Amino acid sequence: MDPLSDILSLLRPDNYLSAGFDIGAPWAIQFPHQGHNIKTAAIVKGECWISVEGLSEPVHLQTGDCVLLPHGKAFLMGSDLDVPPMLAGTTFKPTGFGVIRTLNGGGDCVVASCRFGLQGPQADMLLAMLPPLAVIRNRDESEALRQCIERTMAEMRKGDPGSKLVLQHLAHMMLIQVLRMYMNDDAKGVGWFFALADPQISKAMSAIHADPAQNWTVETLARCAGMSRSAFAARFKDKVGKSPMAYLTHWRMMLAGEKLLHSRAPISQISLSLGYESESAFSTAFKRVMGCAPRGYGRTLDTP
Repeated sequence: MDPLSDILSLLRPDNYLSAGFDIGAPWAIQFPHQGHNIKTAAIVKGECWISVEGLSEPVHLQTGDCVLLPHGKAFLMGSDLDVPPMLAGTTFKPTGFGVIRTLNGGGDCVVASCRFGLQGPQADMLLAMLPPLAVIRNRDESEALRQCIERTMAEMRKGDPGSKLVLQHLAHMMLIQVLRMYMNDDAKGVGWFFALADPQISKAMSAIHADPAQNWTVETLARCAGMSRSAFAARFKDKVGKSPMAYLTHWRMMLAGEKLLHSRAPISQISLSLGYESESAFSTAFKRVMGCAPRGYGRTLDTP
């Protein structure tokens, strides 16, 4: 798989909800803190404002625009943010998975949304790269996202047998499309996520993800990227925010943490599968990156 697919597969995004609302103006809805969730929303029809907790300025959204809310912060959406808001917890409480709710007679604004729970400590690896609110504007090259949204709305309206499973798959597709478009829009950011937009650096990252146990060096990764060693090392650090070897170690430890949590493989086998001939060298690297020894990893996560 590619790096984005690899990391999303570790996060195991679980689609908790796909729903929508069709609302008449004037309106405002206050959404509470979402917990350790990531939310996407698409303006299918009409326009509205969104104001996110901690951000000083609201953002105006129009038909075809999408938003990504990665940190679960409370937010307010409305035709006019000065309108006394309805509370989402009360307003949508009877609404089930895949249901479009009509409010105020409908007709002015239609919004489709998906909410995901992200599992595991690896969630920070993605969320740390993203702002509290990312806006993806409607434009010609967003055809794949538009098709996904249109199919989502059709499934919600029809409610055919199997629609819940179809909506879950569409929600994952919508999340990936939004992440792709945001990555390409804001490629000047620093971190592994934005580095994927760099054709040469992404080749080196893909090589690491394809074979993390390989005895990689800066020289061999530079050859994968088609660059000189010095130019590659400097550019990788500039784009990713850490050296190639530090990124390699970090990714290996993410994989190790996944195996420790979800397999019964012994530490000696895990360390060897990730390129460490010495269990002690692996344990030292794991503790440095993950903050605890491998043997105590699962117990540390269970501690409140």
